[in-house]
Amino acid sequence: MDSFTLSQLHGIFQEVQQKQDWKAALDTLFVSLRGSFVFDNVAVYLKDPRTSGLDVAYARAVGRGKTAEADSAWGENAANEVLNTGKMVLDEPMLARGHANRLTLTYLLGFPLYIGSKLNGALVFIRFGGPKYSELHIQTAALQTFWTAALIERRDLQEARAELDSVQRQMRLQDDFVSTISHELRTPLGFIKGYSTSLLRQDTVWDEATQREFLNIIDEEADRLTRLIEDMLESARLQSKTLQFKFSPVRIDALVRDVATRVNTHYPNLKVSFDIDLLTPILGDAVRLSQVFENLFSNAVKYAPDSELVITMRSNGDKVRVTFADKGEGIPEDYLPFLFERFYRVPGERTVTGTGLGLYICKQIVMAHHGNIWVESVLDVGTTFIIELPVAPTL
Repeated sequence: MDSFTLSQLHGIFQEVQQKQDWKAALDTLFVSLRGSFVFDNVAVYLKDPRTSGLDVAYARAVGRGKTAEADSAWGENAANEVLNTGKMVLDEPMLARGHANRLTLTYLLGFPLYIGSKLNGALVFIRFGGPKYSELHIQTAALQTFWTAALIERRDLQEARAELDSVQRQMRLQDDFVSTISHELRTPLGFIKGYSTSLLRQDTVWDEATQREFLNIIDEEADRLTRLIEDMLESARLQSKTLQFKFSPVRIDALVRDVATRVNTHYPNLKVSFDIDLLTPILGDAVRLSQVFENLFSNAVKYAPDSELVITMRSNGDKVRVTFADKGEGIPEDYLPFLFERFYRVPGERTVTGTGLGLYICKQIVMAHHGNIWVESVLDVGTTFIIELPVAPTL
């Protein structure tokens, strides 16, 4: 390849290899080698695994065909021929004498793309108006085809690895969940069994105050067990999309205040302050949205027990934004992307009871309202949960 030294090629291929995104890597490859091999358009066609047809996975116009950059049919016939024959296709038009516009003549060069030893697509180069492809051009294009296949194969491996990591993480979460749920079920059952057995003993007489204390513990643990089972069932229904929602106008500010009042009866030491704008009612399911707010209050009680909880509500065009901000210990940044996954619990929080279902349920309910929920946190500063809900979701 007389236009490039081995040192220059090595530099180009190193730069291509360092690109994380395969399309950015292809941009670098094609533009860098264009000094030796001039083309106007280039397109990568890949097989659709469902239909076995060809889809344009990458297209770039760098020369006289820039005006056609959005045209997804560049060299489609050549790509289909490559896929049918498994061989290079060279399509050069005959130039008629006195032809008025050479740029209307299309010179096509197509190569098969073998991904993981299987013919999975085609790479097509297009020139408008020539010149014809020389042997050196064909060799350069073949080299780019090899690199294109390697980059697509690397992309596929990265996606497969990410999917495998996700599956393995889910399996670990489910294993942790089984362990956690076993403990969470045994604890209230142990209290209920222990105190009811004590009350039923024939050899002991309990005074009225003690009996009431035992019965209160049994009642509280039965409620805890009920909530746990409801969370499990709710989580399963949300995952299978079988949970029914009843939408009607909801005063979101009044709803949050009602939930806060209920929470304060159980946790009188929880300090809550409000910063609320005048809001118009939204279309939502009041019962399900109450679950979301109850979960966020519960999180604040568990993870920031000595902090004031500041609830802010703002109208943002056709959306309402609600924030729950505490000044607790905060959550490490590495854990934030996983907080809303089913069964996920922040490592090291073993002293706090929970199943890892609460925030998953919150996210699914908010998504069912066509809204969004996310979290921002800084260690030793605090954590803020943000919810955005459309005033009138498209149902």
